[in-house]
Amino acid sequence: MVRTRQWGAVQSLLALAPLLIGLPWLALKHQYSLPTPIVDQYDPMTSLPQLSEATILQYAKYLSEDIGYRTPGTREHALADAWMTKKAYQLKEECERVVAAQPGRKLQCEVWRQEGSGSHRFDMMAARLYKRYVNLSNIIIRLSDGTDQGKVDAVLVNSHLDSTLPSPGAADDALAVGVMIECVRVLVNTPGWEPKHSVIFLFNNAEESLQDGSHLFSTQHPIASTVRAVVNLEAAGTAGPELLFQATSHEMIQAYSHVPRPYGTIFANEIFSSGVLLSDTDFRQFEYYLNVTGLDMAVVGNSYMYHMRGDLVENIEAGVAQHMAENTLALIEHLTSPASSLPGLASGYGRPRTVFFAYLGVFFVYSFRTAEVLYSLLFIASCVLVRSASGPSARGATMAKALFSVAFGGLGAVAGANIVAFVMQQVLGRGMSWFKGEFEPLILYGPAAMCGALLTQLPLAPVPEKALLHAQLLAYAFLAMAGQLAGVGSSAVFFLSALSTFGALLVDRVTTYLSASIDDDTGRKMMNAREKKQDGDATGAEDGNNKVDNAEGKDGLVSMWTYALGQTIPLLTGTQLTSATLVVFVPLTGRIGSEAPAEYIIASIVAVLGSYTLNLTTPFVHRFGRPALRKTIIILLLVVGVVMAVFARKEVFDKNHQKRLFVLHKEDLNTREQHLHIAAADGAPGFDDLVHDITARFGADGVLPKAVVMDDWNSDWDTLYPFSAFLSPYKIDLPLDPAYDAPWPLEEQFTVSAVNDTLDESKGTRSMTLKIDHPGIMWTVIAFDAHVLEWTLDNSPPEELARHHIKEASFYGTDVWTVDMTIKWPPPQNPHPRLSDVSGLKVNFIGIQEKRMWPAKKAEADGSQAMKLFREFDAWLDEKTGGSVDALLMGCVSGEVVV
Repeated sequence: MVRTRQWGAVQSLLALAPLLIGLPWLALKHQYSLPTPIVDQYDPMTSLPQLSEATILQYAKYLSEDIGYRTPGTREHALADAWMTKKAYQLKEECERVVAAQPGRKLQCEVWRQEGSGSHRFDMMAARLYKRYVNLSNIIIRLSDGTDQGKVDAVLVNSHLDSTLPSPGAADDALAVGVMIECVRVLVNTPGWEPKHSVIFLFNNAEESLQDGSHLFSTQHPIASTVRAVVNLEAAGTAGPELLFQATSHEMIQAYSHVPRPYGTIFANEIFSSGVLLSDTDFRQFEYYLNVTGLDMAVVGNSYMYHMRGDLVENIEAGVAQHMAENTLALIEHLTSPASSLPGLASGYGRPRTVFFAYLGVFFVYSFRTAEVLYSLLFIASCVLVRSASGPSARGATMAKALFSVAFGGLGAVAGANIVAFVMQQVLGRGMSWFKGEFEPLILYGPAAMCGALLTQLPLAPVPEKALLHAQLLAYAFLAMAGQLAGVGSSAVFFLSALSTFGALLVDRVTTYLSASIDDDTGRKMMNAREKKQDGDATGAEDGNNKVDNAEGKDGLVSMWTYALGQTIPLLTGTQLTSATLVVFVPLTGRIGSEAPAEYIIASIVAVLGSYTLNLTTPFVHRFGRPALRKTIIILLLVVGVVMAVFARKEVFDKNHQKRLFVLHKEDLNTREQHLHIAAADGAPGFDDLVHDITARFGADGVLPKAVVMDDWNSDWDTLYPFSAFLSPYKIDLPLDPAYDAPWPLEEQFTVSAVNDTLDESKGTRSMTLKIDHPGIMWTVIAFDAHVLEWTLDNSPPEELARHHIKEASFYGTDVWTVDMTIKWPPPQNPHPRLSDVSGLKVNFIGIQEKRMWPAKKAEADGSQAMKLFREFDAWLDEKTGGSVDALLMGCVSGEVVV
């Protein structure tokens, strides 16, 4: 590689432009490519069964639109249960016909409809919650070879039939239900397929009520003990490939390597395992109660539709169902084959010490031990490469300055992005202006991060670019090695970047040496020629001195090819990491609460991942000297100002990226008062103004909305507990019709009572059964303060006076549930200032009226005040906001009783 004269900054950028544009395009193309959807259930050429996206979406559409909102406790939930039960038995009949037509084929299909009651503790978001469920159901299909031995070890594939309160649940999770039905059909109809190990398909019917269905199966079904591994299928979005975000053993990671379209990284695995996302799936129940390993996979793209009205089949991207189905079928085929690792998992499993990631469609897997050796060798090799360098740029003081420069550049990027975040939110009042596009934060915070990084370089400039490249290499190689030795598998991202930089610098070193050798040969030939013509001793000495001067002058420079090679892997890796992270976190900010620092979270993500992706920016700018550095900073400051001005004028929400609004019409059974409770789960501007507009339109005359404190003693929002901790609520007084009276006979009223009540003064205890009657009311919650000694819930309560929340989910038509308990009596003095002393046990209770949810029940509105209000409210809100707000409207009744 013969060096030519140094290009200017503009020429250099133009030379690198194809790389800077082409590599991210290539990475995104591979990352979000989806298979072509298949329509036919059988291949027209071979007549063999094939997975059909059209069939999967047909099932999803029937569940989400023909049946509708399948919230546990509703009539629609029961209809979905009946439909799935019928479908399971149809698949069994099909299996039996196929087997009968193929004598000797070892295949058996079994079906169960499980129904049961139970309880479990569900801790989430630092909140302690107890679940009680009654008469809930699951539908189970098992495929095996029909032998006892073939049923000993099984893989469980799980999805859930139900949907949550504000959503018809096409992607979440009717899509996965359809995938599983199609997998059963294809397996049964594939000639000669005989499972060595069995596969259990669990269509659980209560995930959205906080994983009651998976708990029911895990703790009560007779075949649950045969499960050795789980494949859980979920959705938090409607677009893109399903992401493997949780893998809990090396064996299951190896199993995933057999899928045709891998999409998962240890980076996503470690982020989810850290708990930072405050999200959970049925996988928790299987892992805890069955002590099994597995894979957790979900569609996560376009999660603006997650738990929203827009979760419809029409919004599911073409190819999503095909992608999930093909990967799921491949996992089943491998795990039921003789090569399966299931038998080895019968004795338990260890947490994975495995690095894994999908890279441009290729799935890489290697052990932590291999990673430790590789990363350590790279660090040693990097030290040797840097130490063997010569010239002024290799001096100790220069290298120390370069290391400081690299470190300050990273800190400056984070600071620059967060300063802009502060101005946008606190000064301009335009927080979350990037919400409508997962990649819009790159436009707002990318220039600010780069500007911040370069500003830190001004006091340090000039620094030889070769020294900076060496410093960058040492920093990343060290982080890779140290992180991996500490057990952080995501250190692979530093290894990949350091490997790219090492390769680039090694090539530069070799080409420099070869170029110098050629120059030396040419110089000697020229000197000999001159000596023949004249006495050239003095001239030769002068030429030699000039050559030394030139060598020192060029010591800090590298070829442009060094940047091209050194940026290749960071650009590819960083683009994949940045896109995957923003696709999850940007929509997530719409539901993490107004107190969460959403603006700073997104700004920091852009700064950190942007610095990684363009990690050679600092040495590149130093290549052109301090004047070029100043000009670049001035240009970036202008860009930051223009971008901020543009984003300050943007609306946060629109029809496809909506604000979530939670609305309760609540009637107090004690006072007969009615209130409208309004809450949001984001920190975007404009919520207070919207609340006041709602008050002016629907509230009592002259009464302002009241901001309400959200804590464990605010029972108004207990139906959404513990998610209610994210809400910022207001309370609006409603005008009350003097002629209105609660439309329930006494025998149909929502009541909480104590039966079998016994007081033991000698022991200082009180034993009772709390009985909750809730005809026509679902998702009931009771909350009380007591020192509970024991109860029928499956976890021992805290050994102190505490606030307890017990949340119920029951099958449609089940209207009674109970809890037996013994409490300390008389109760200790309650320290909470919001509660007054009472002579008995004070219980707050609330529930949702099954026929009073909007839009779930708008087709069968019962003419009640709540539904009339919801109809008018929904139309007004749509017109007022241009469809940019999606409201969940629930008719609730609540009360308070001392028992």
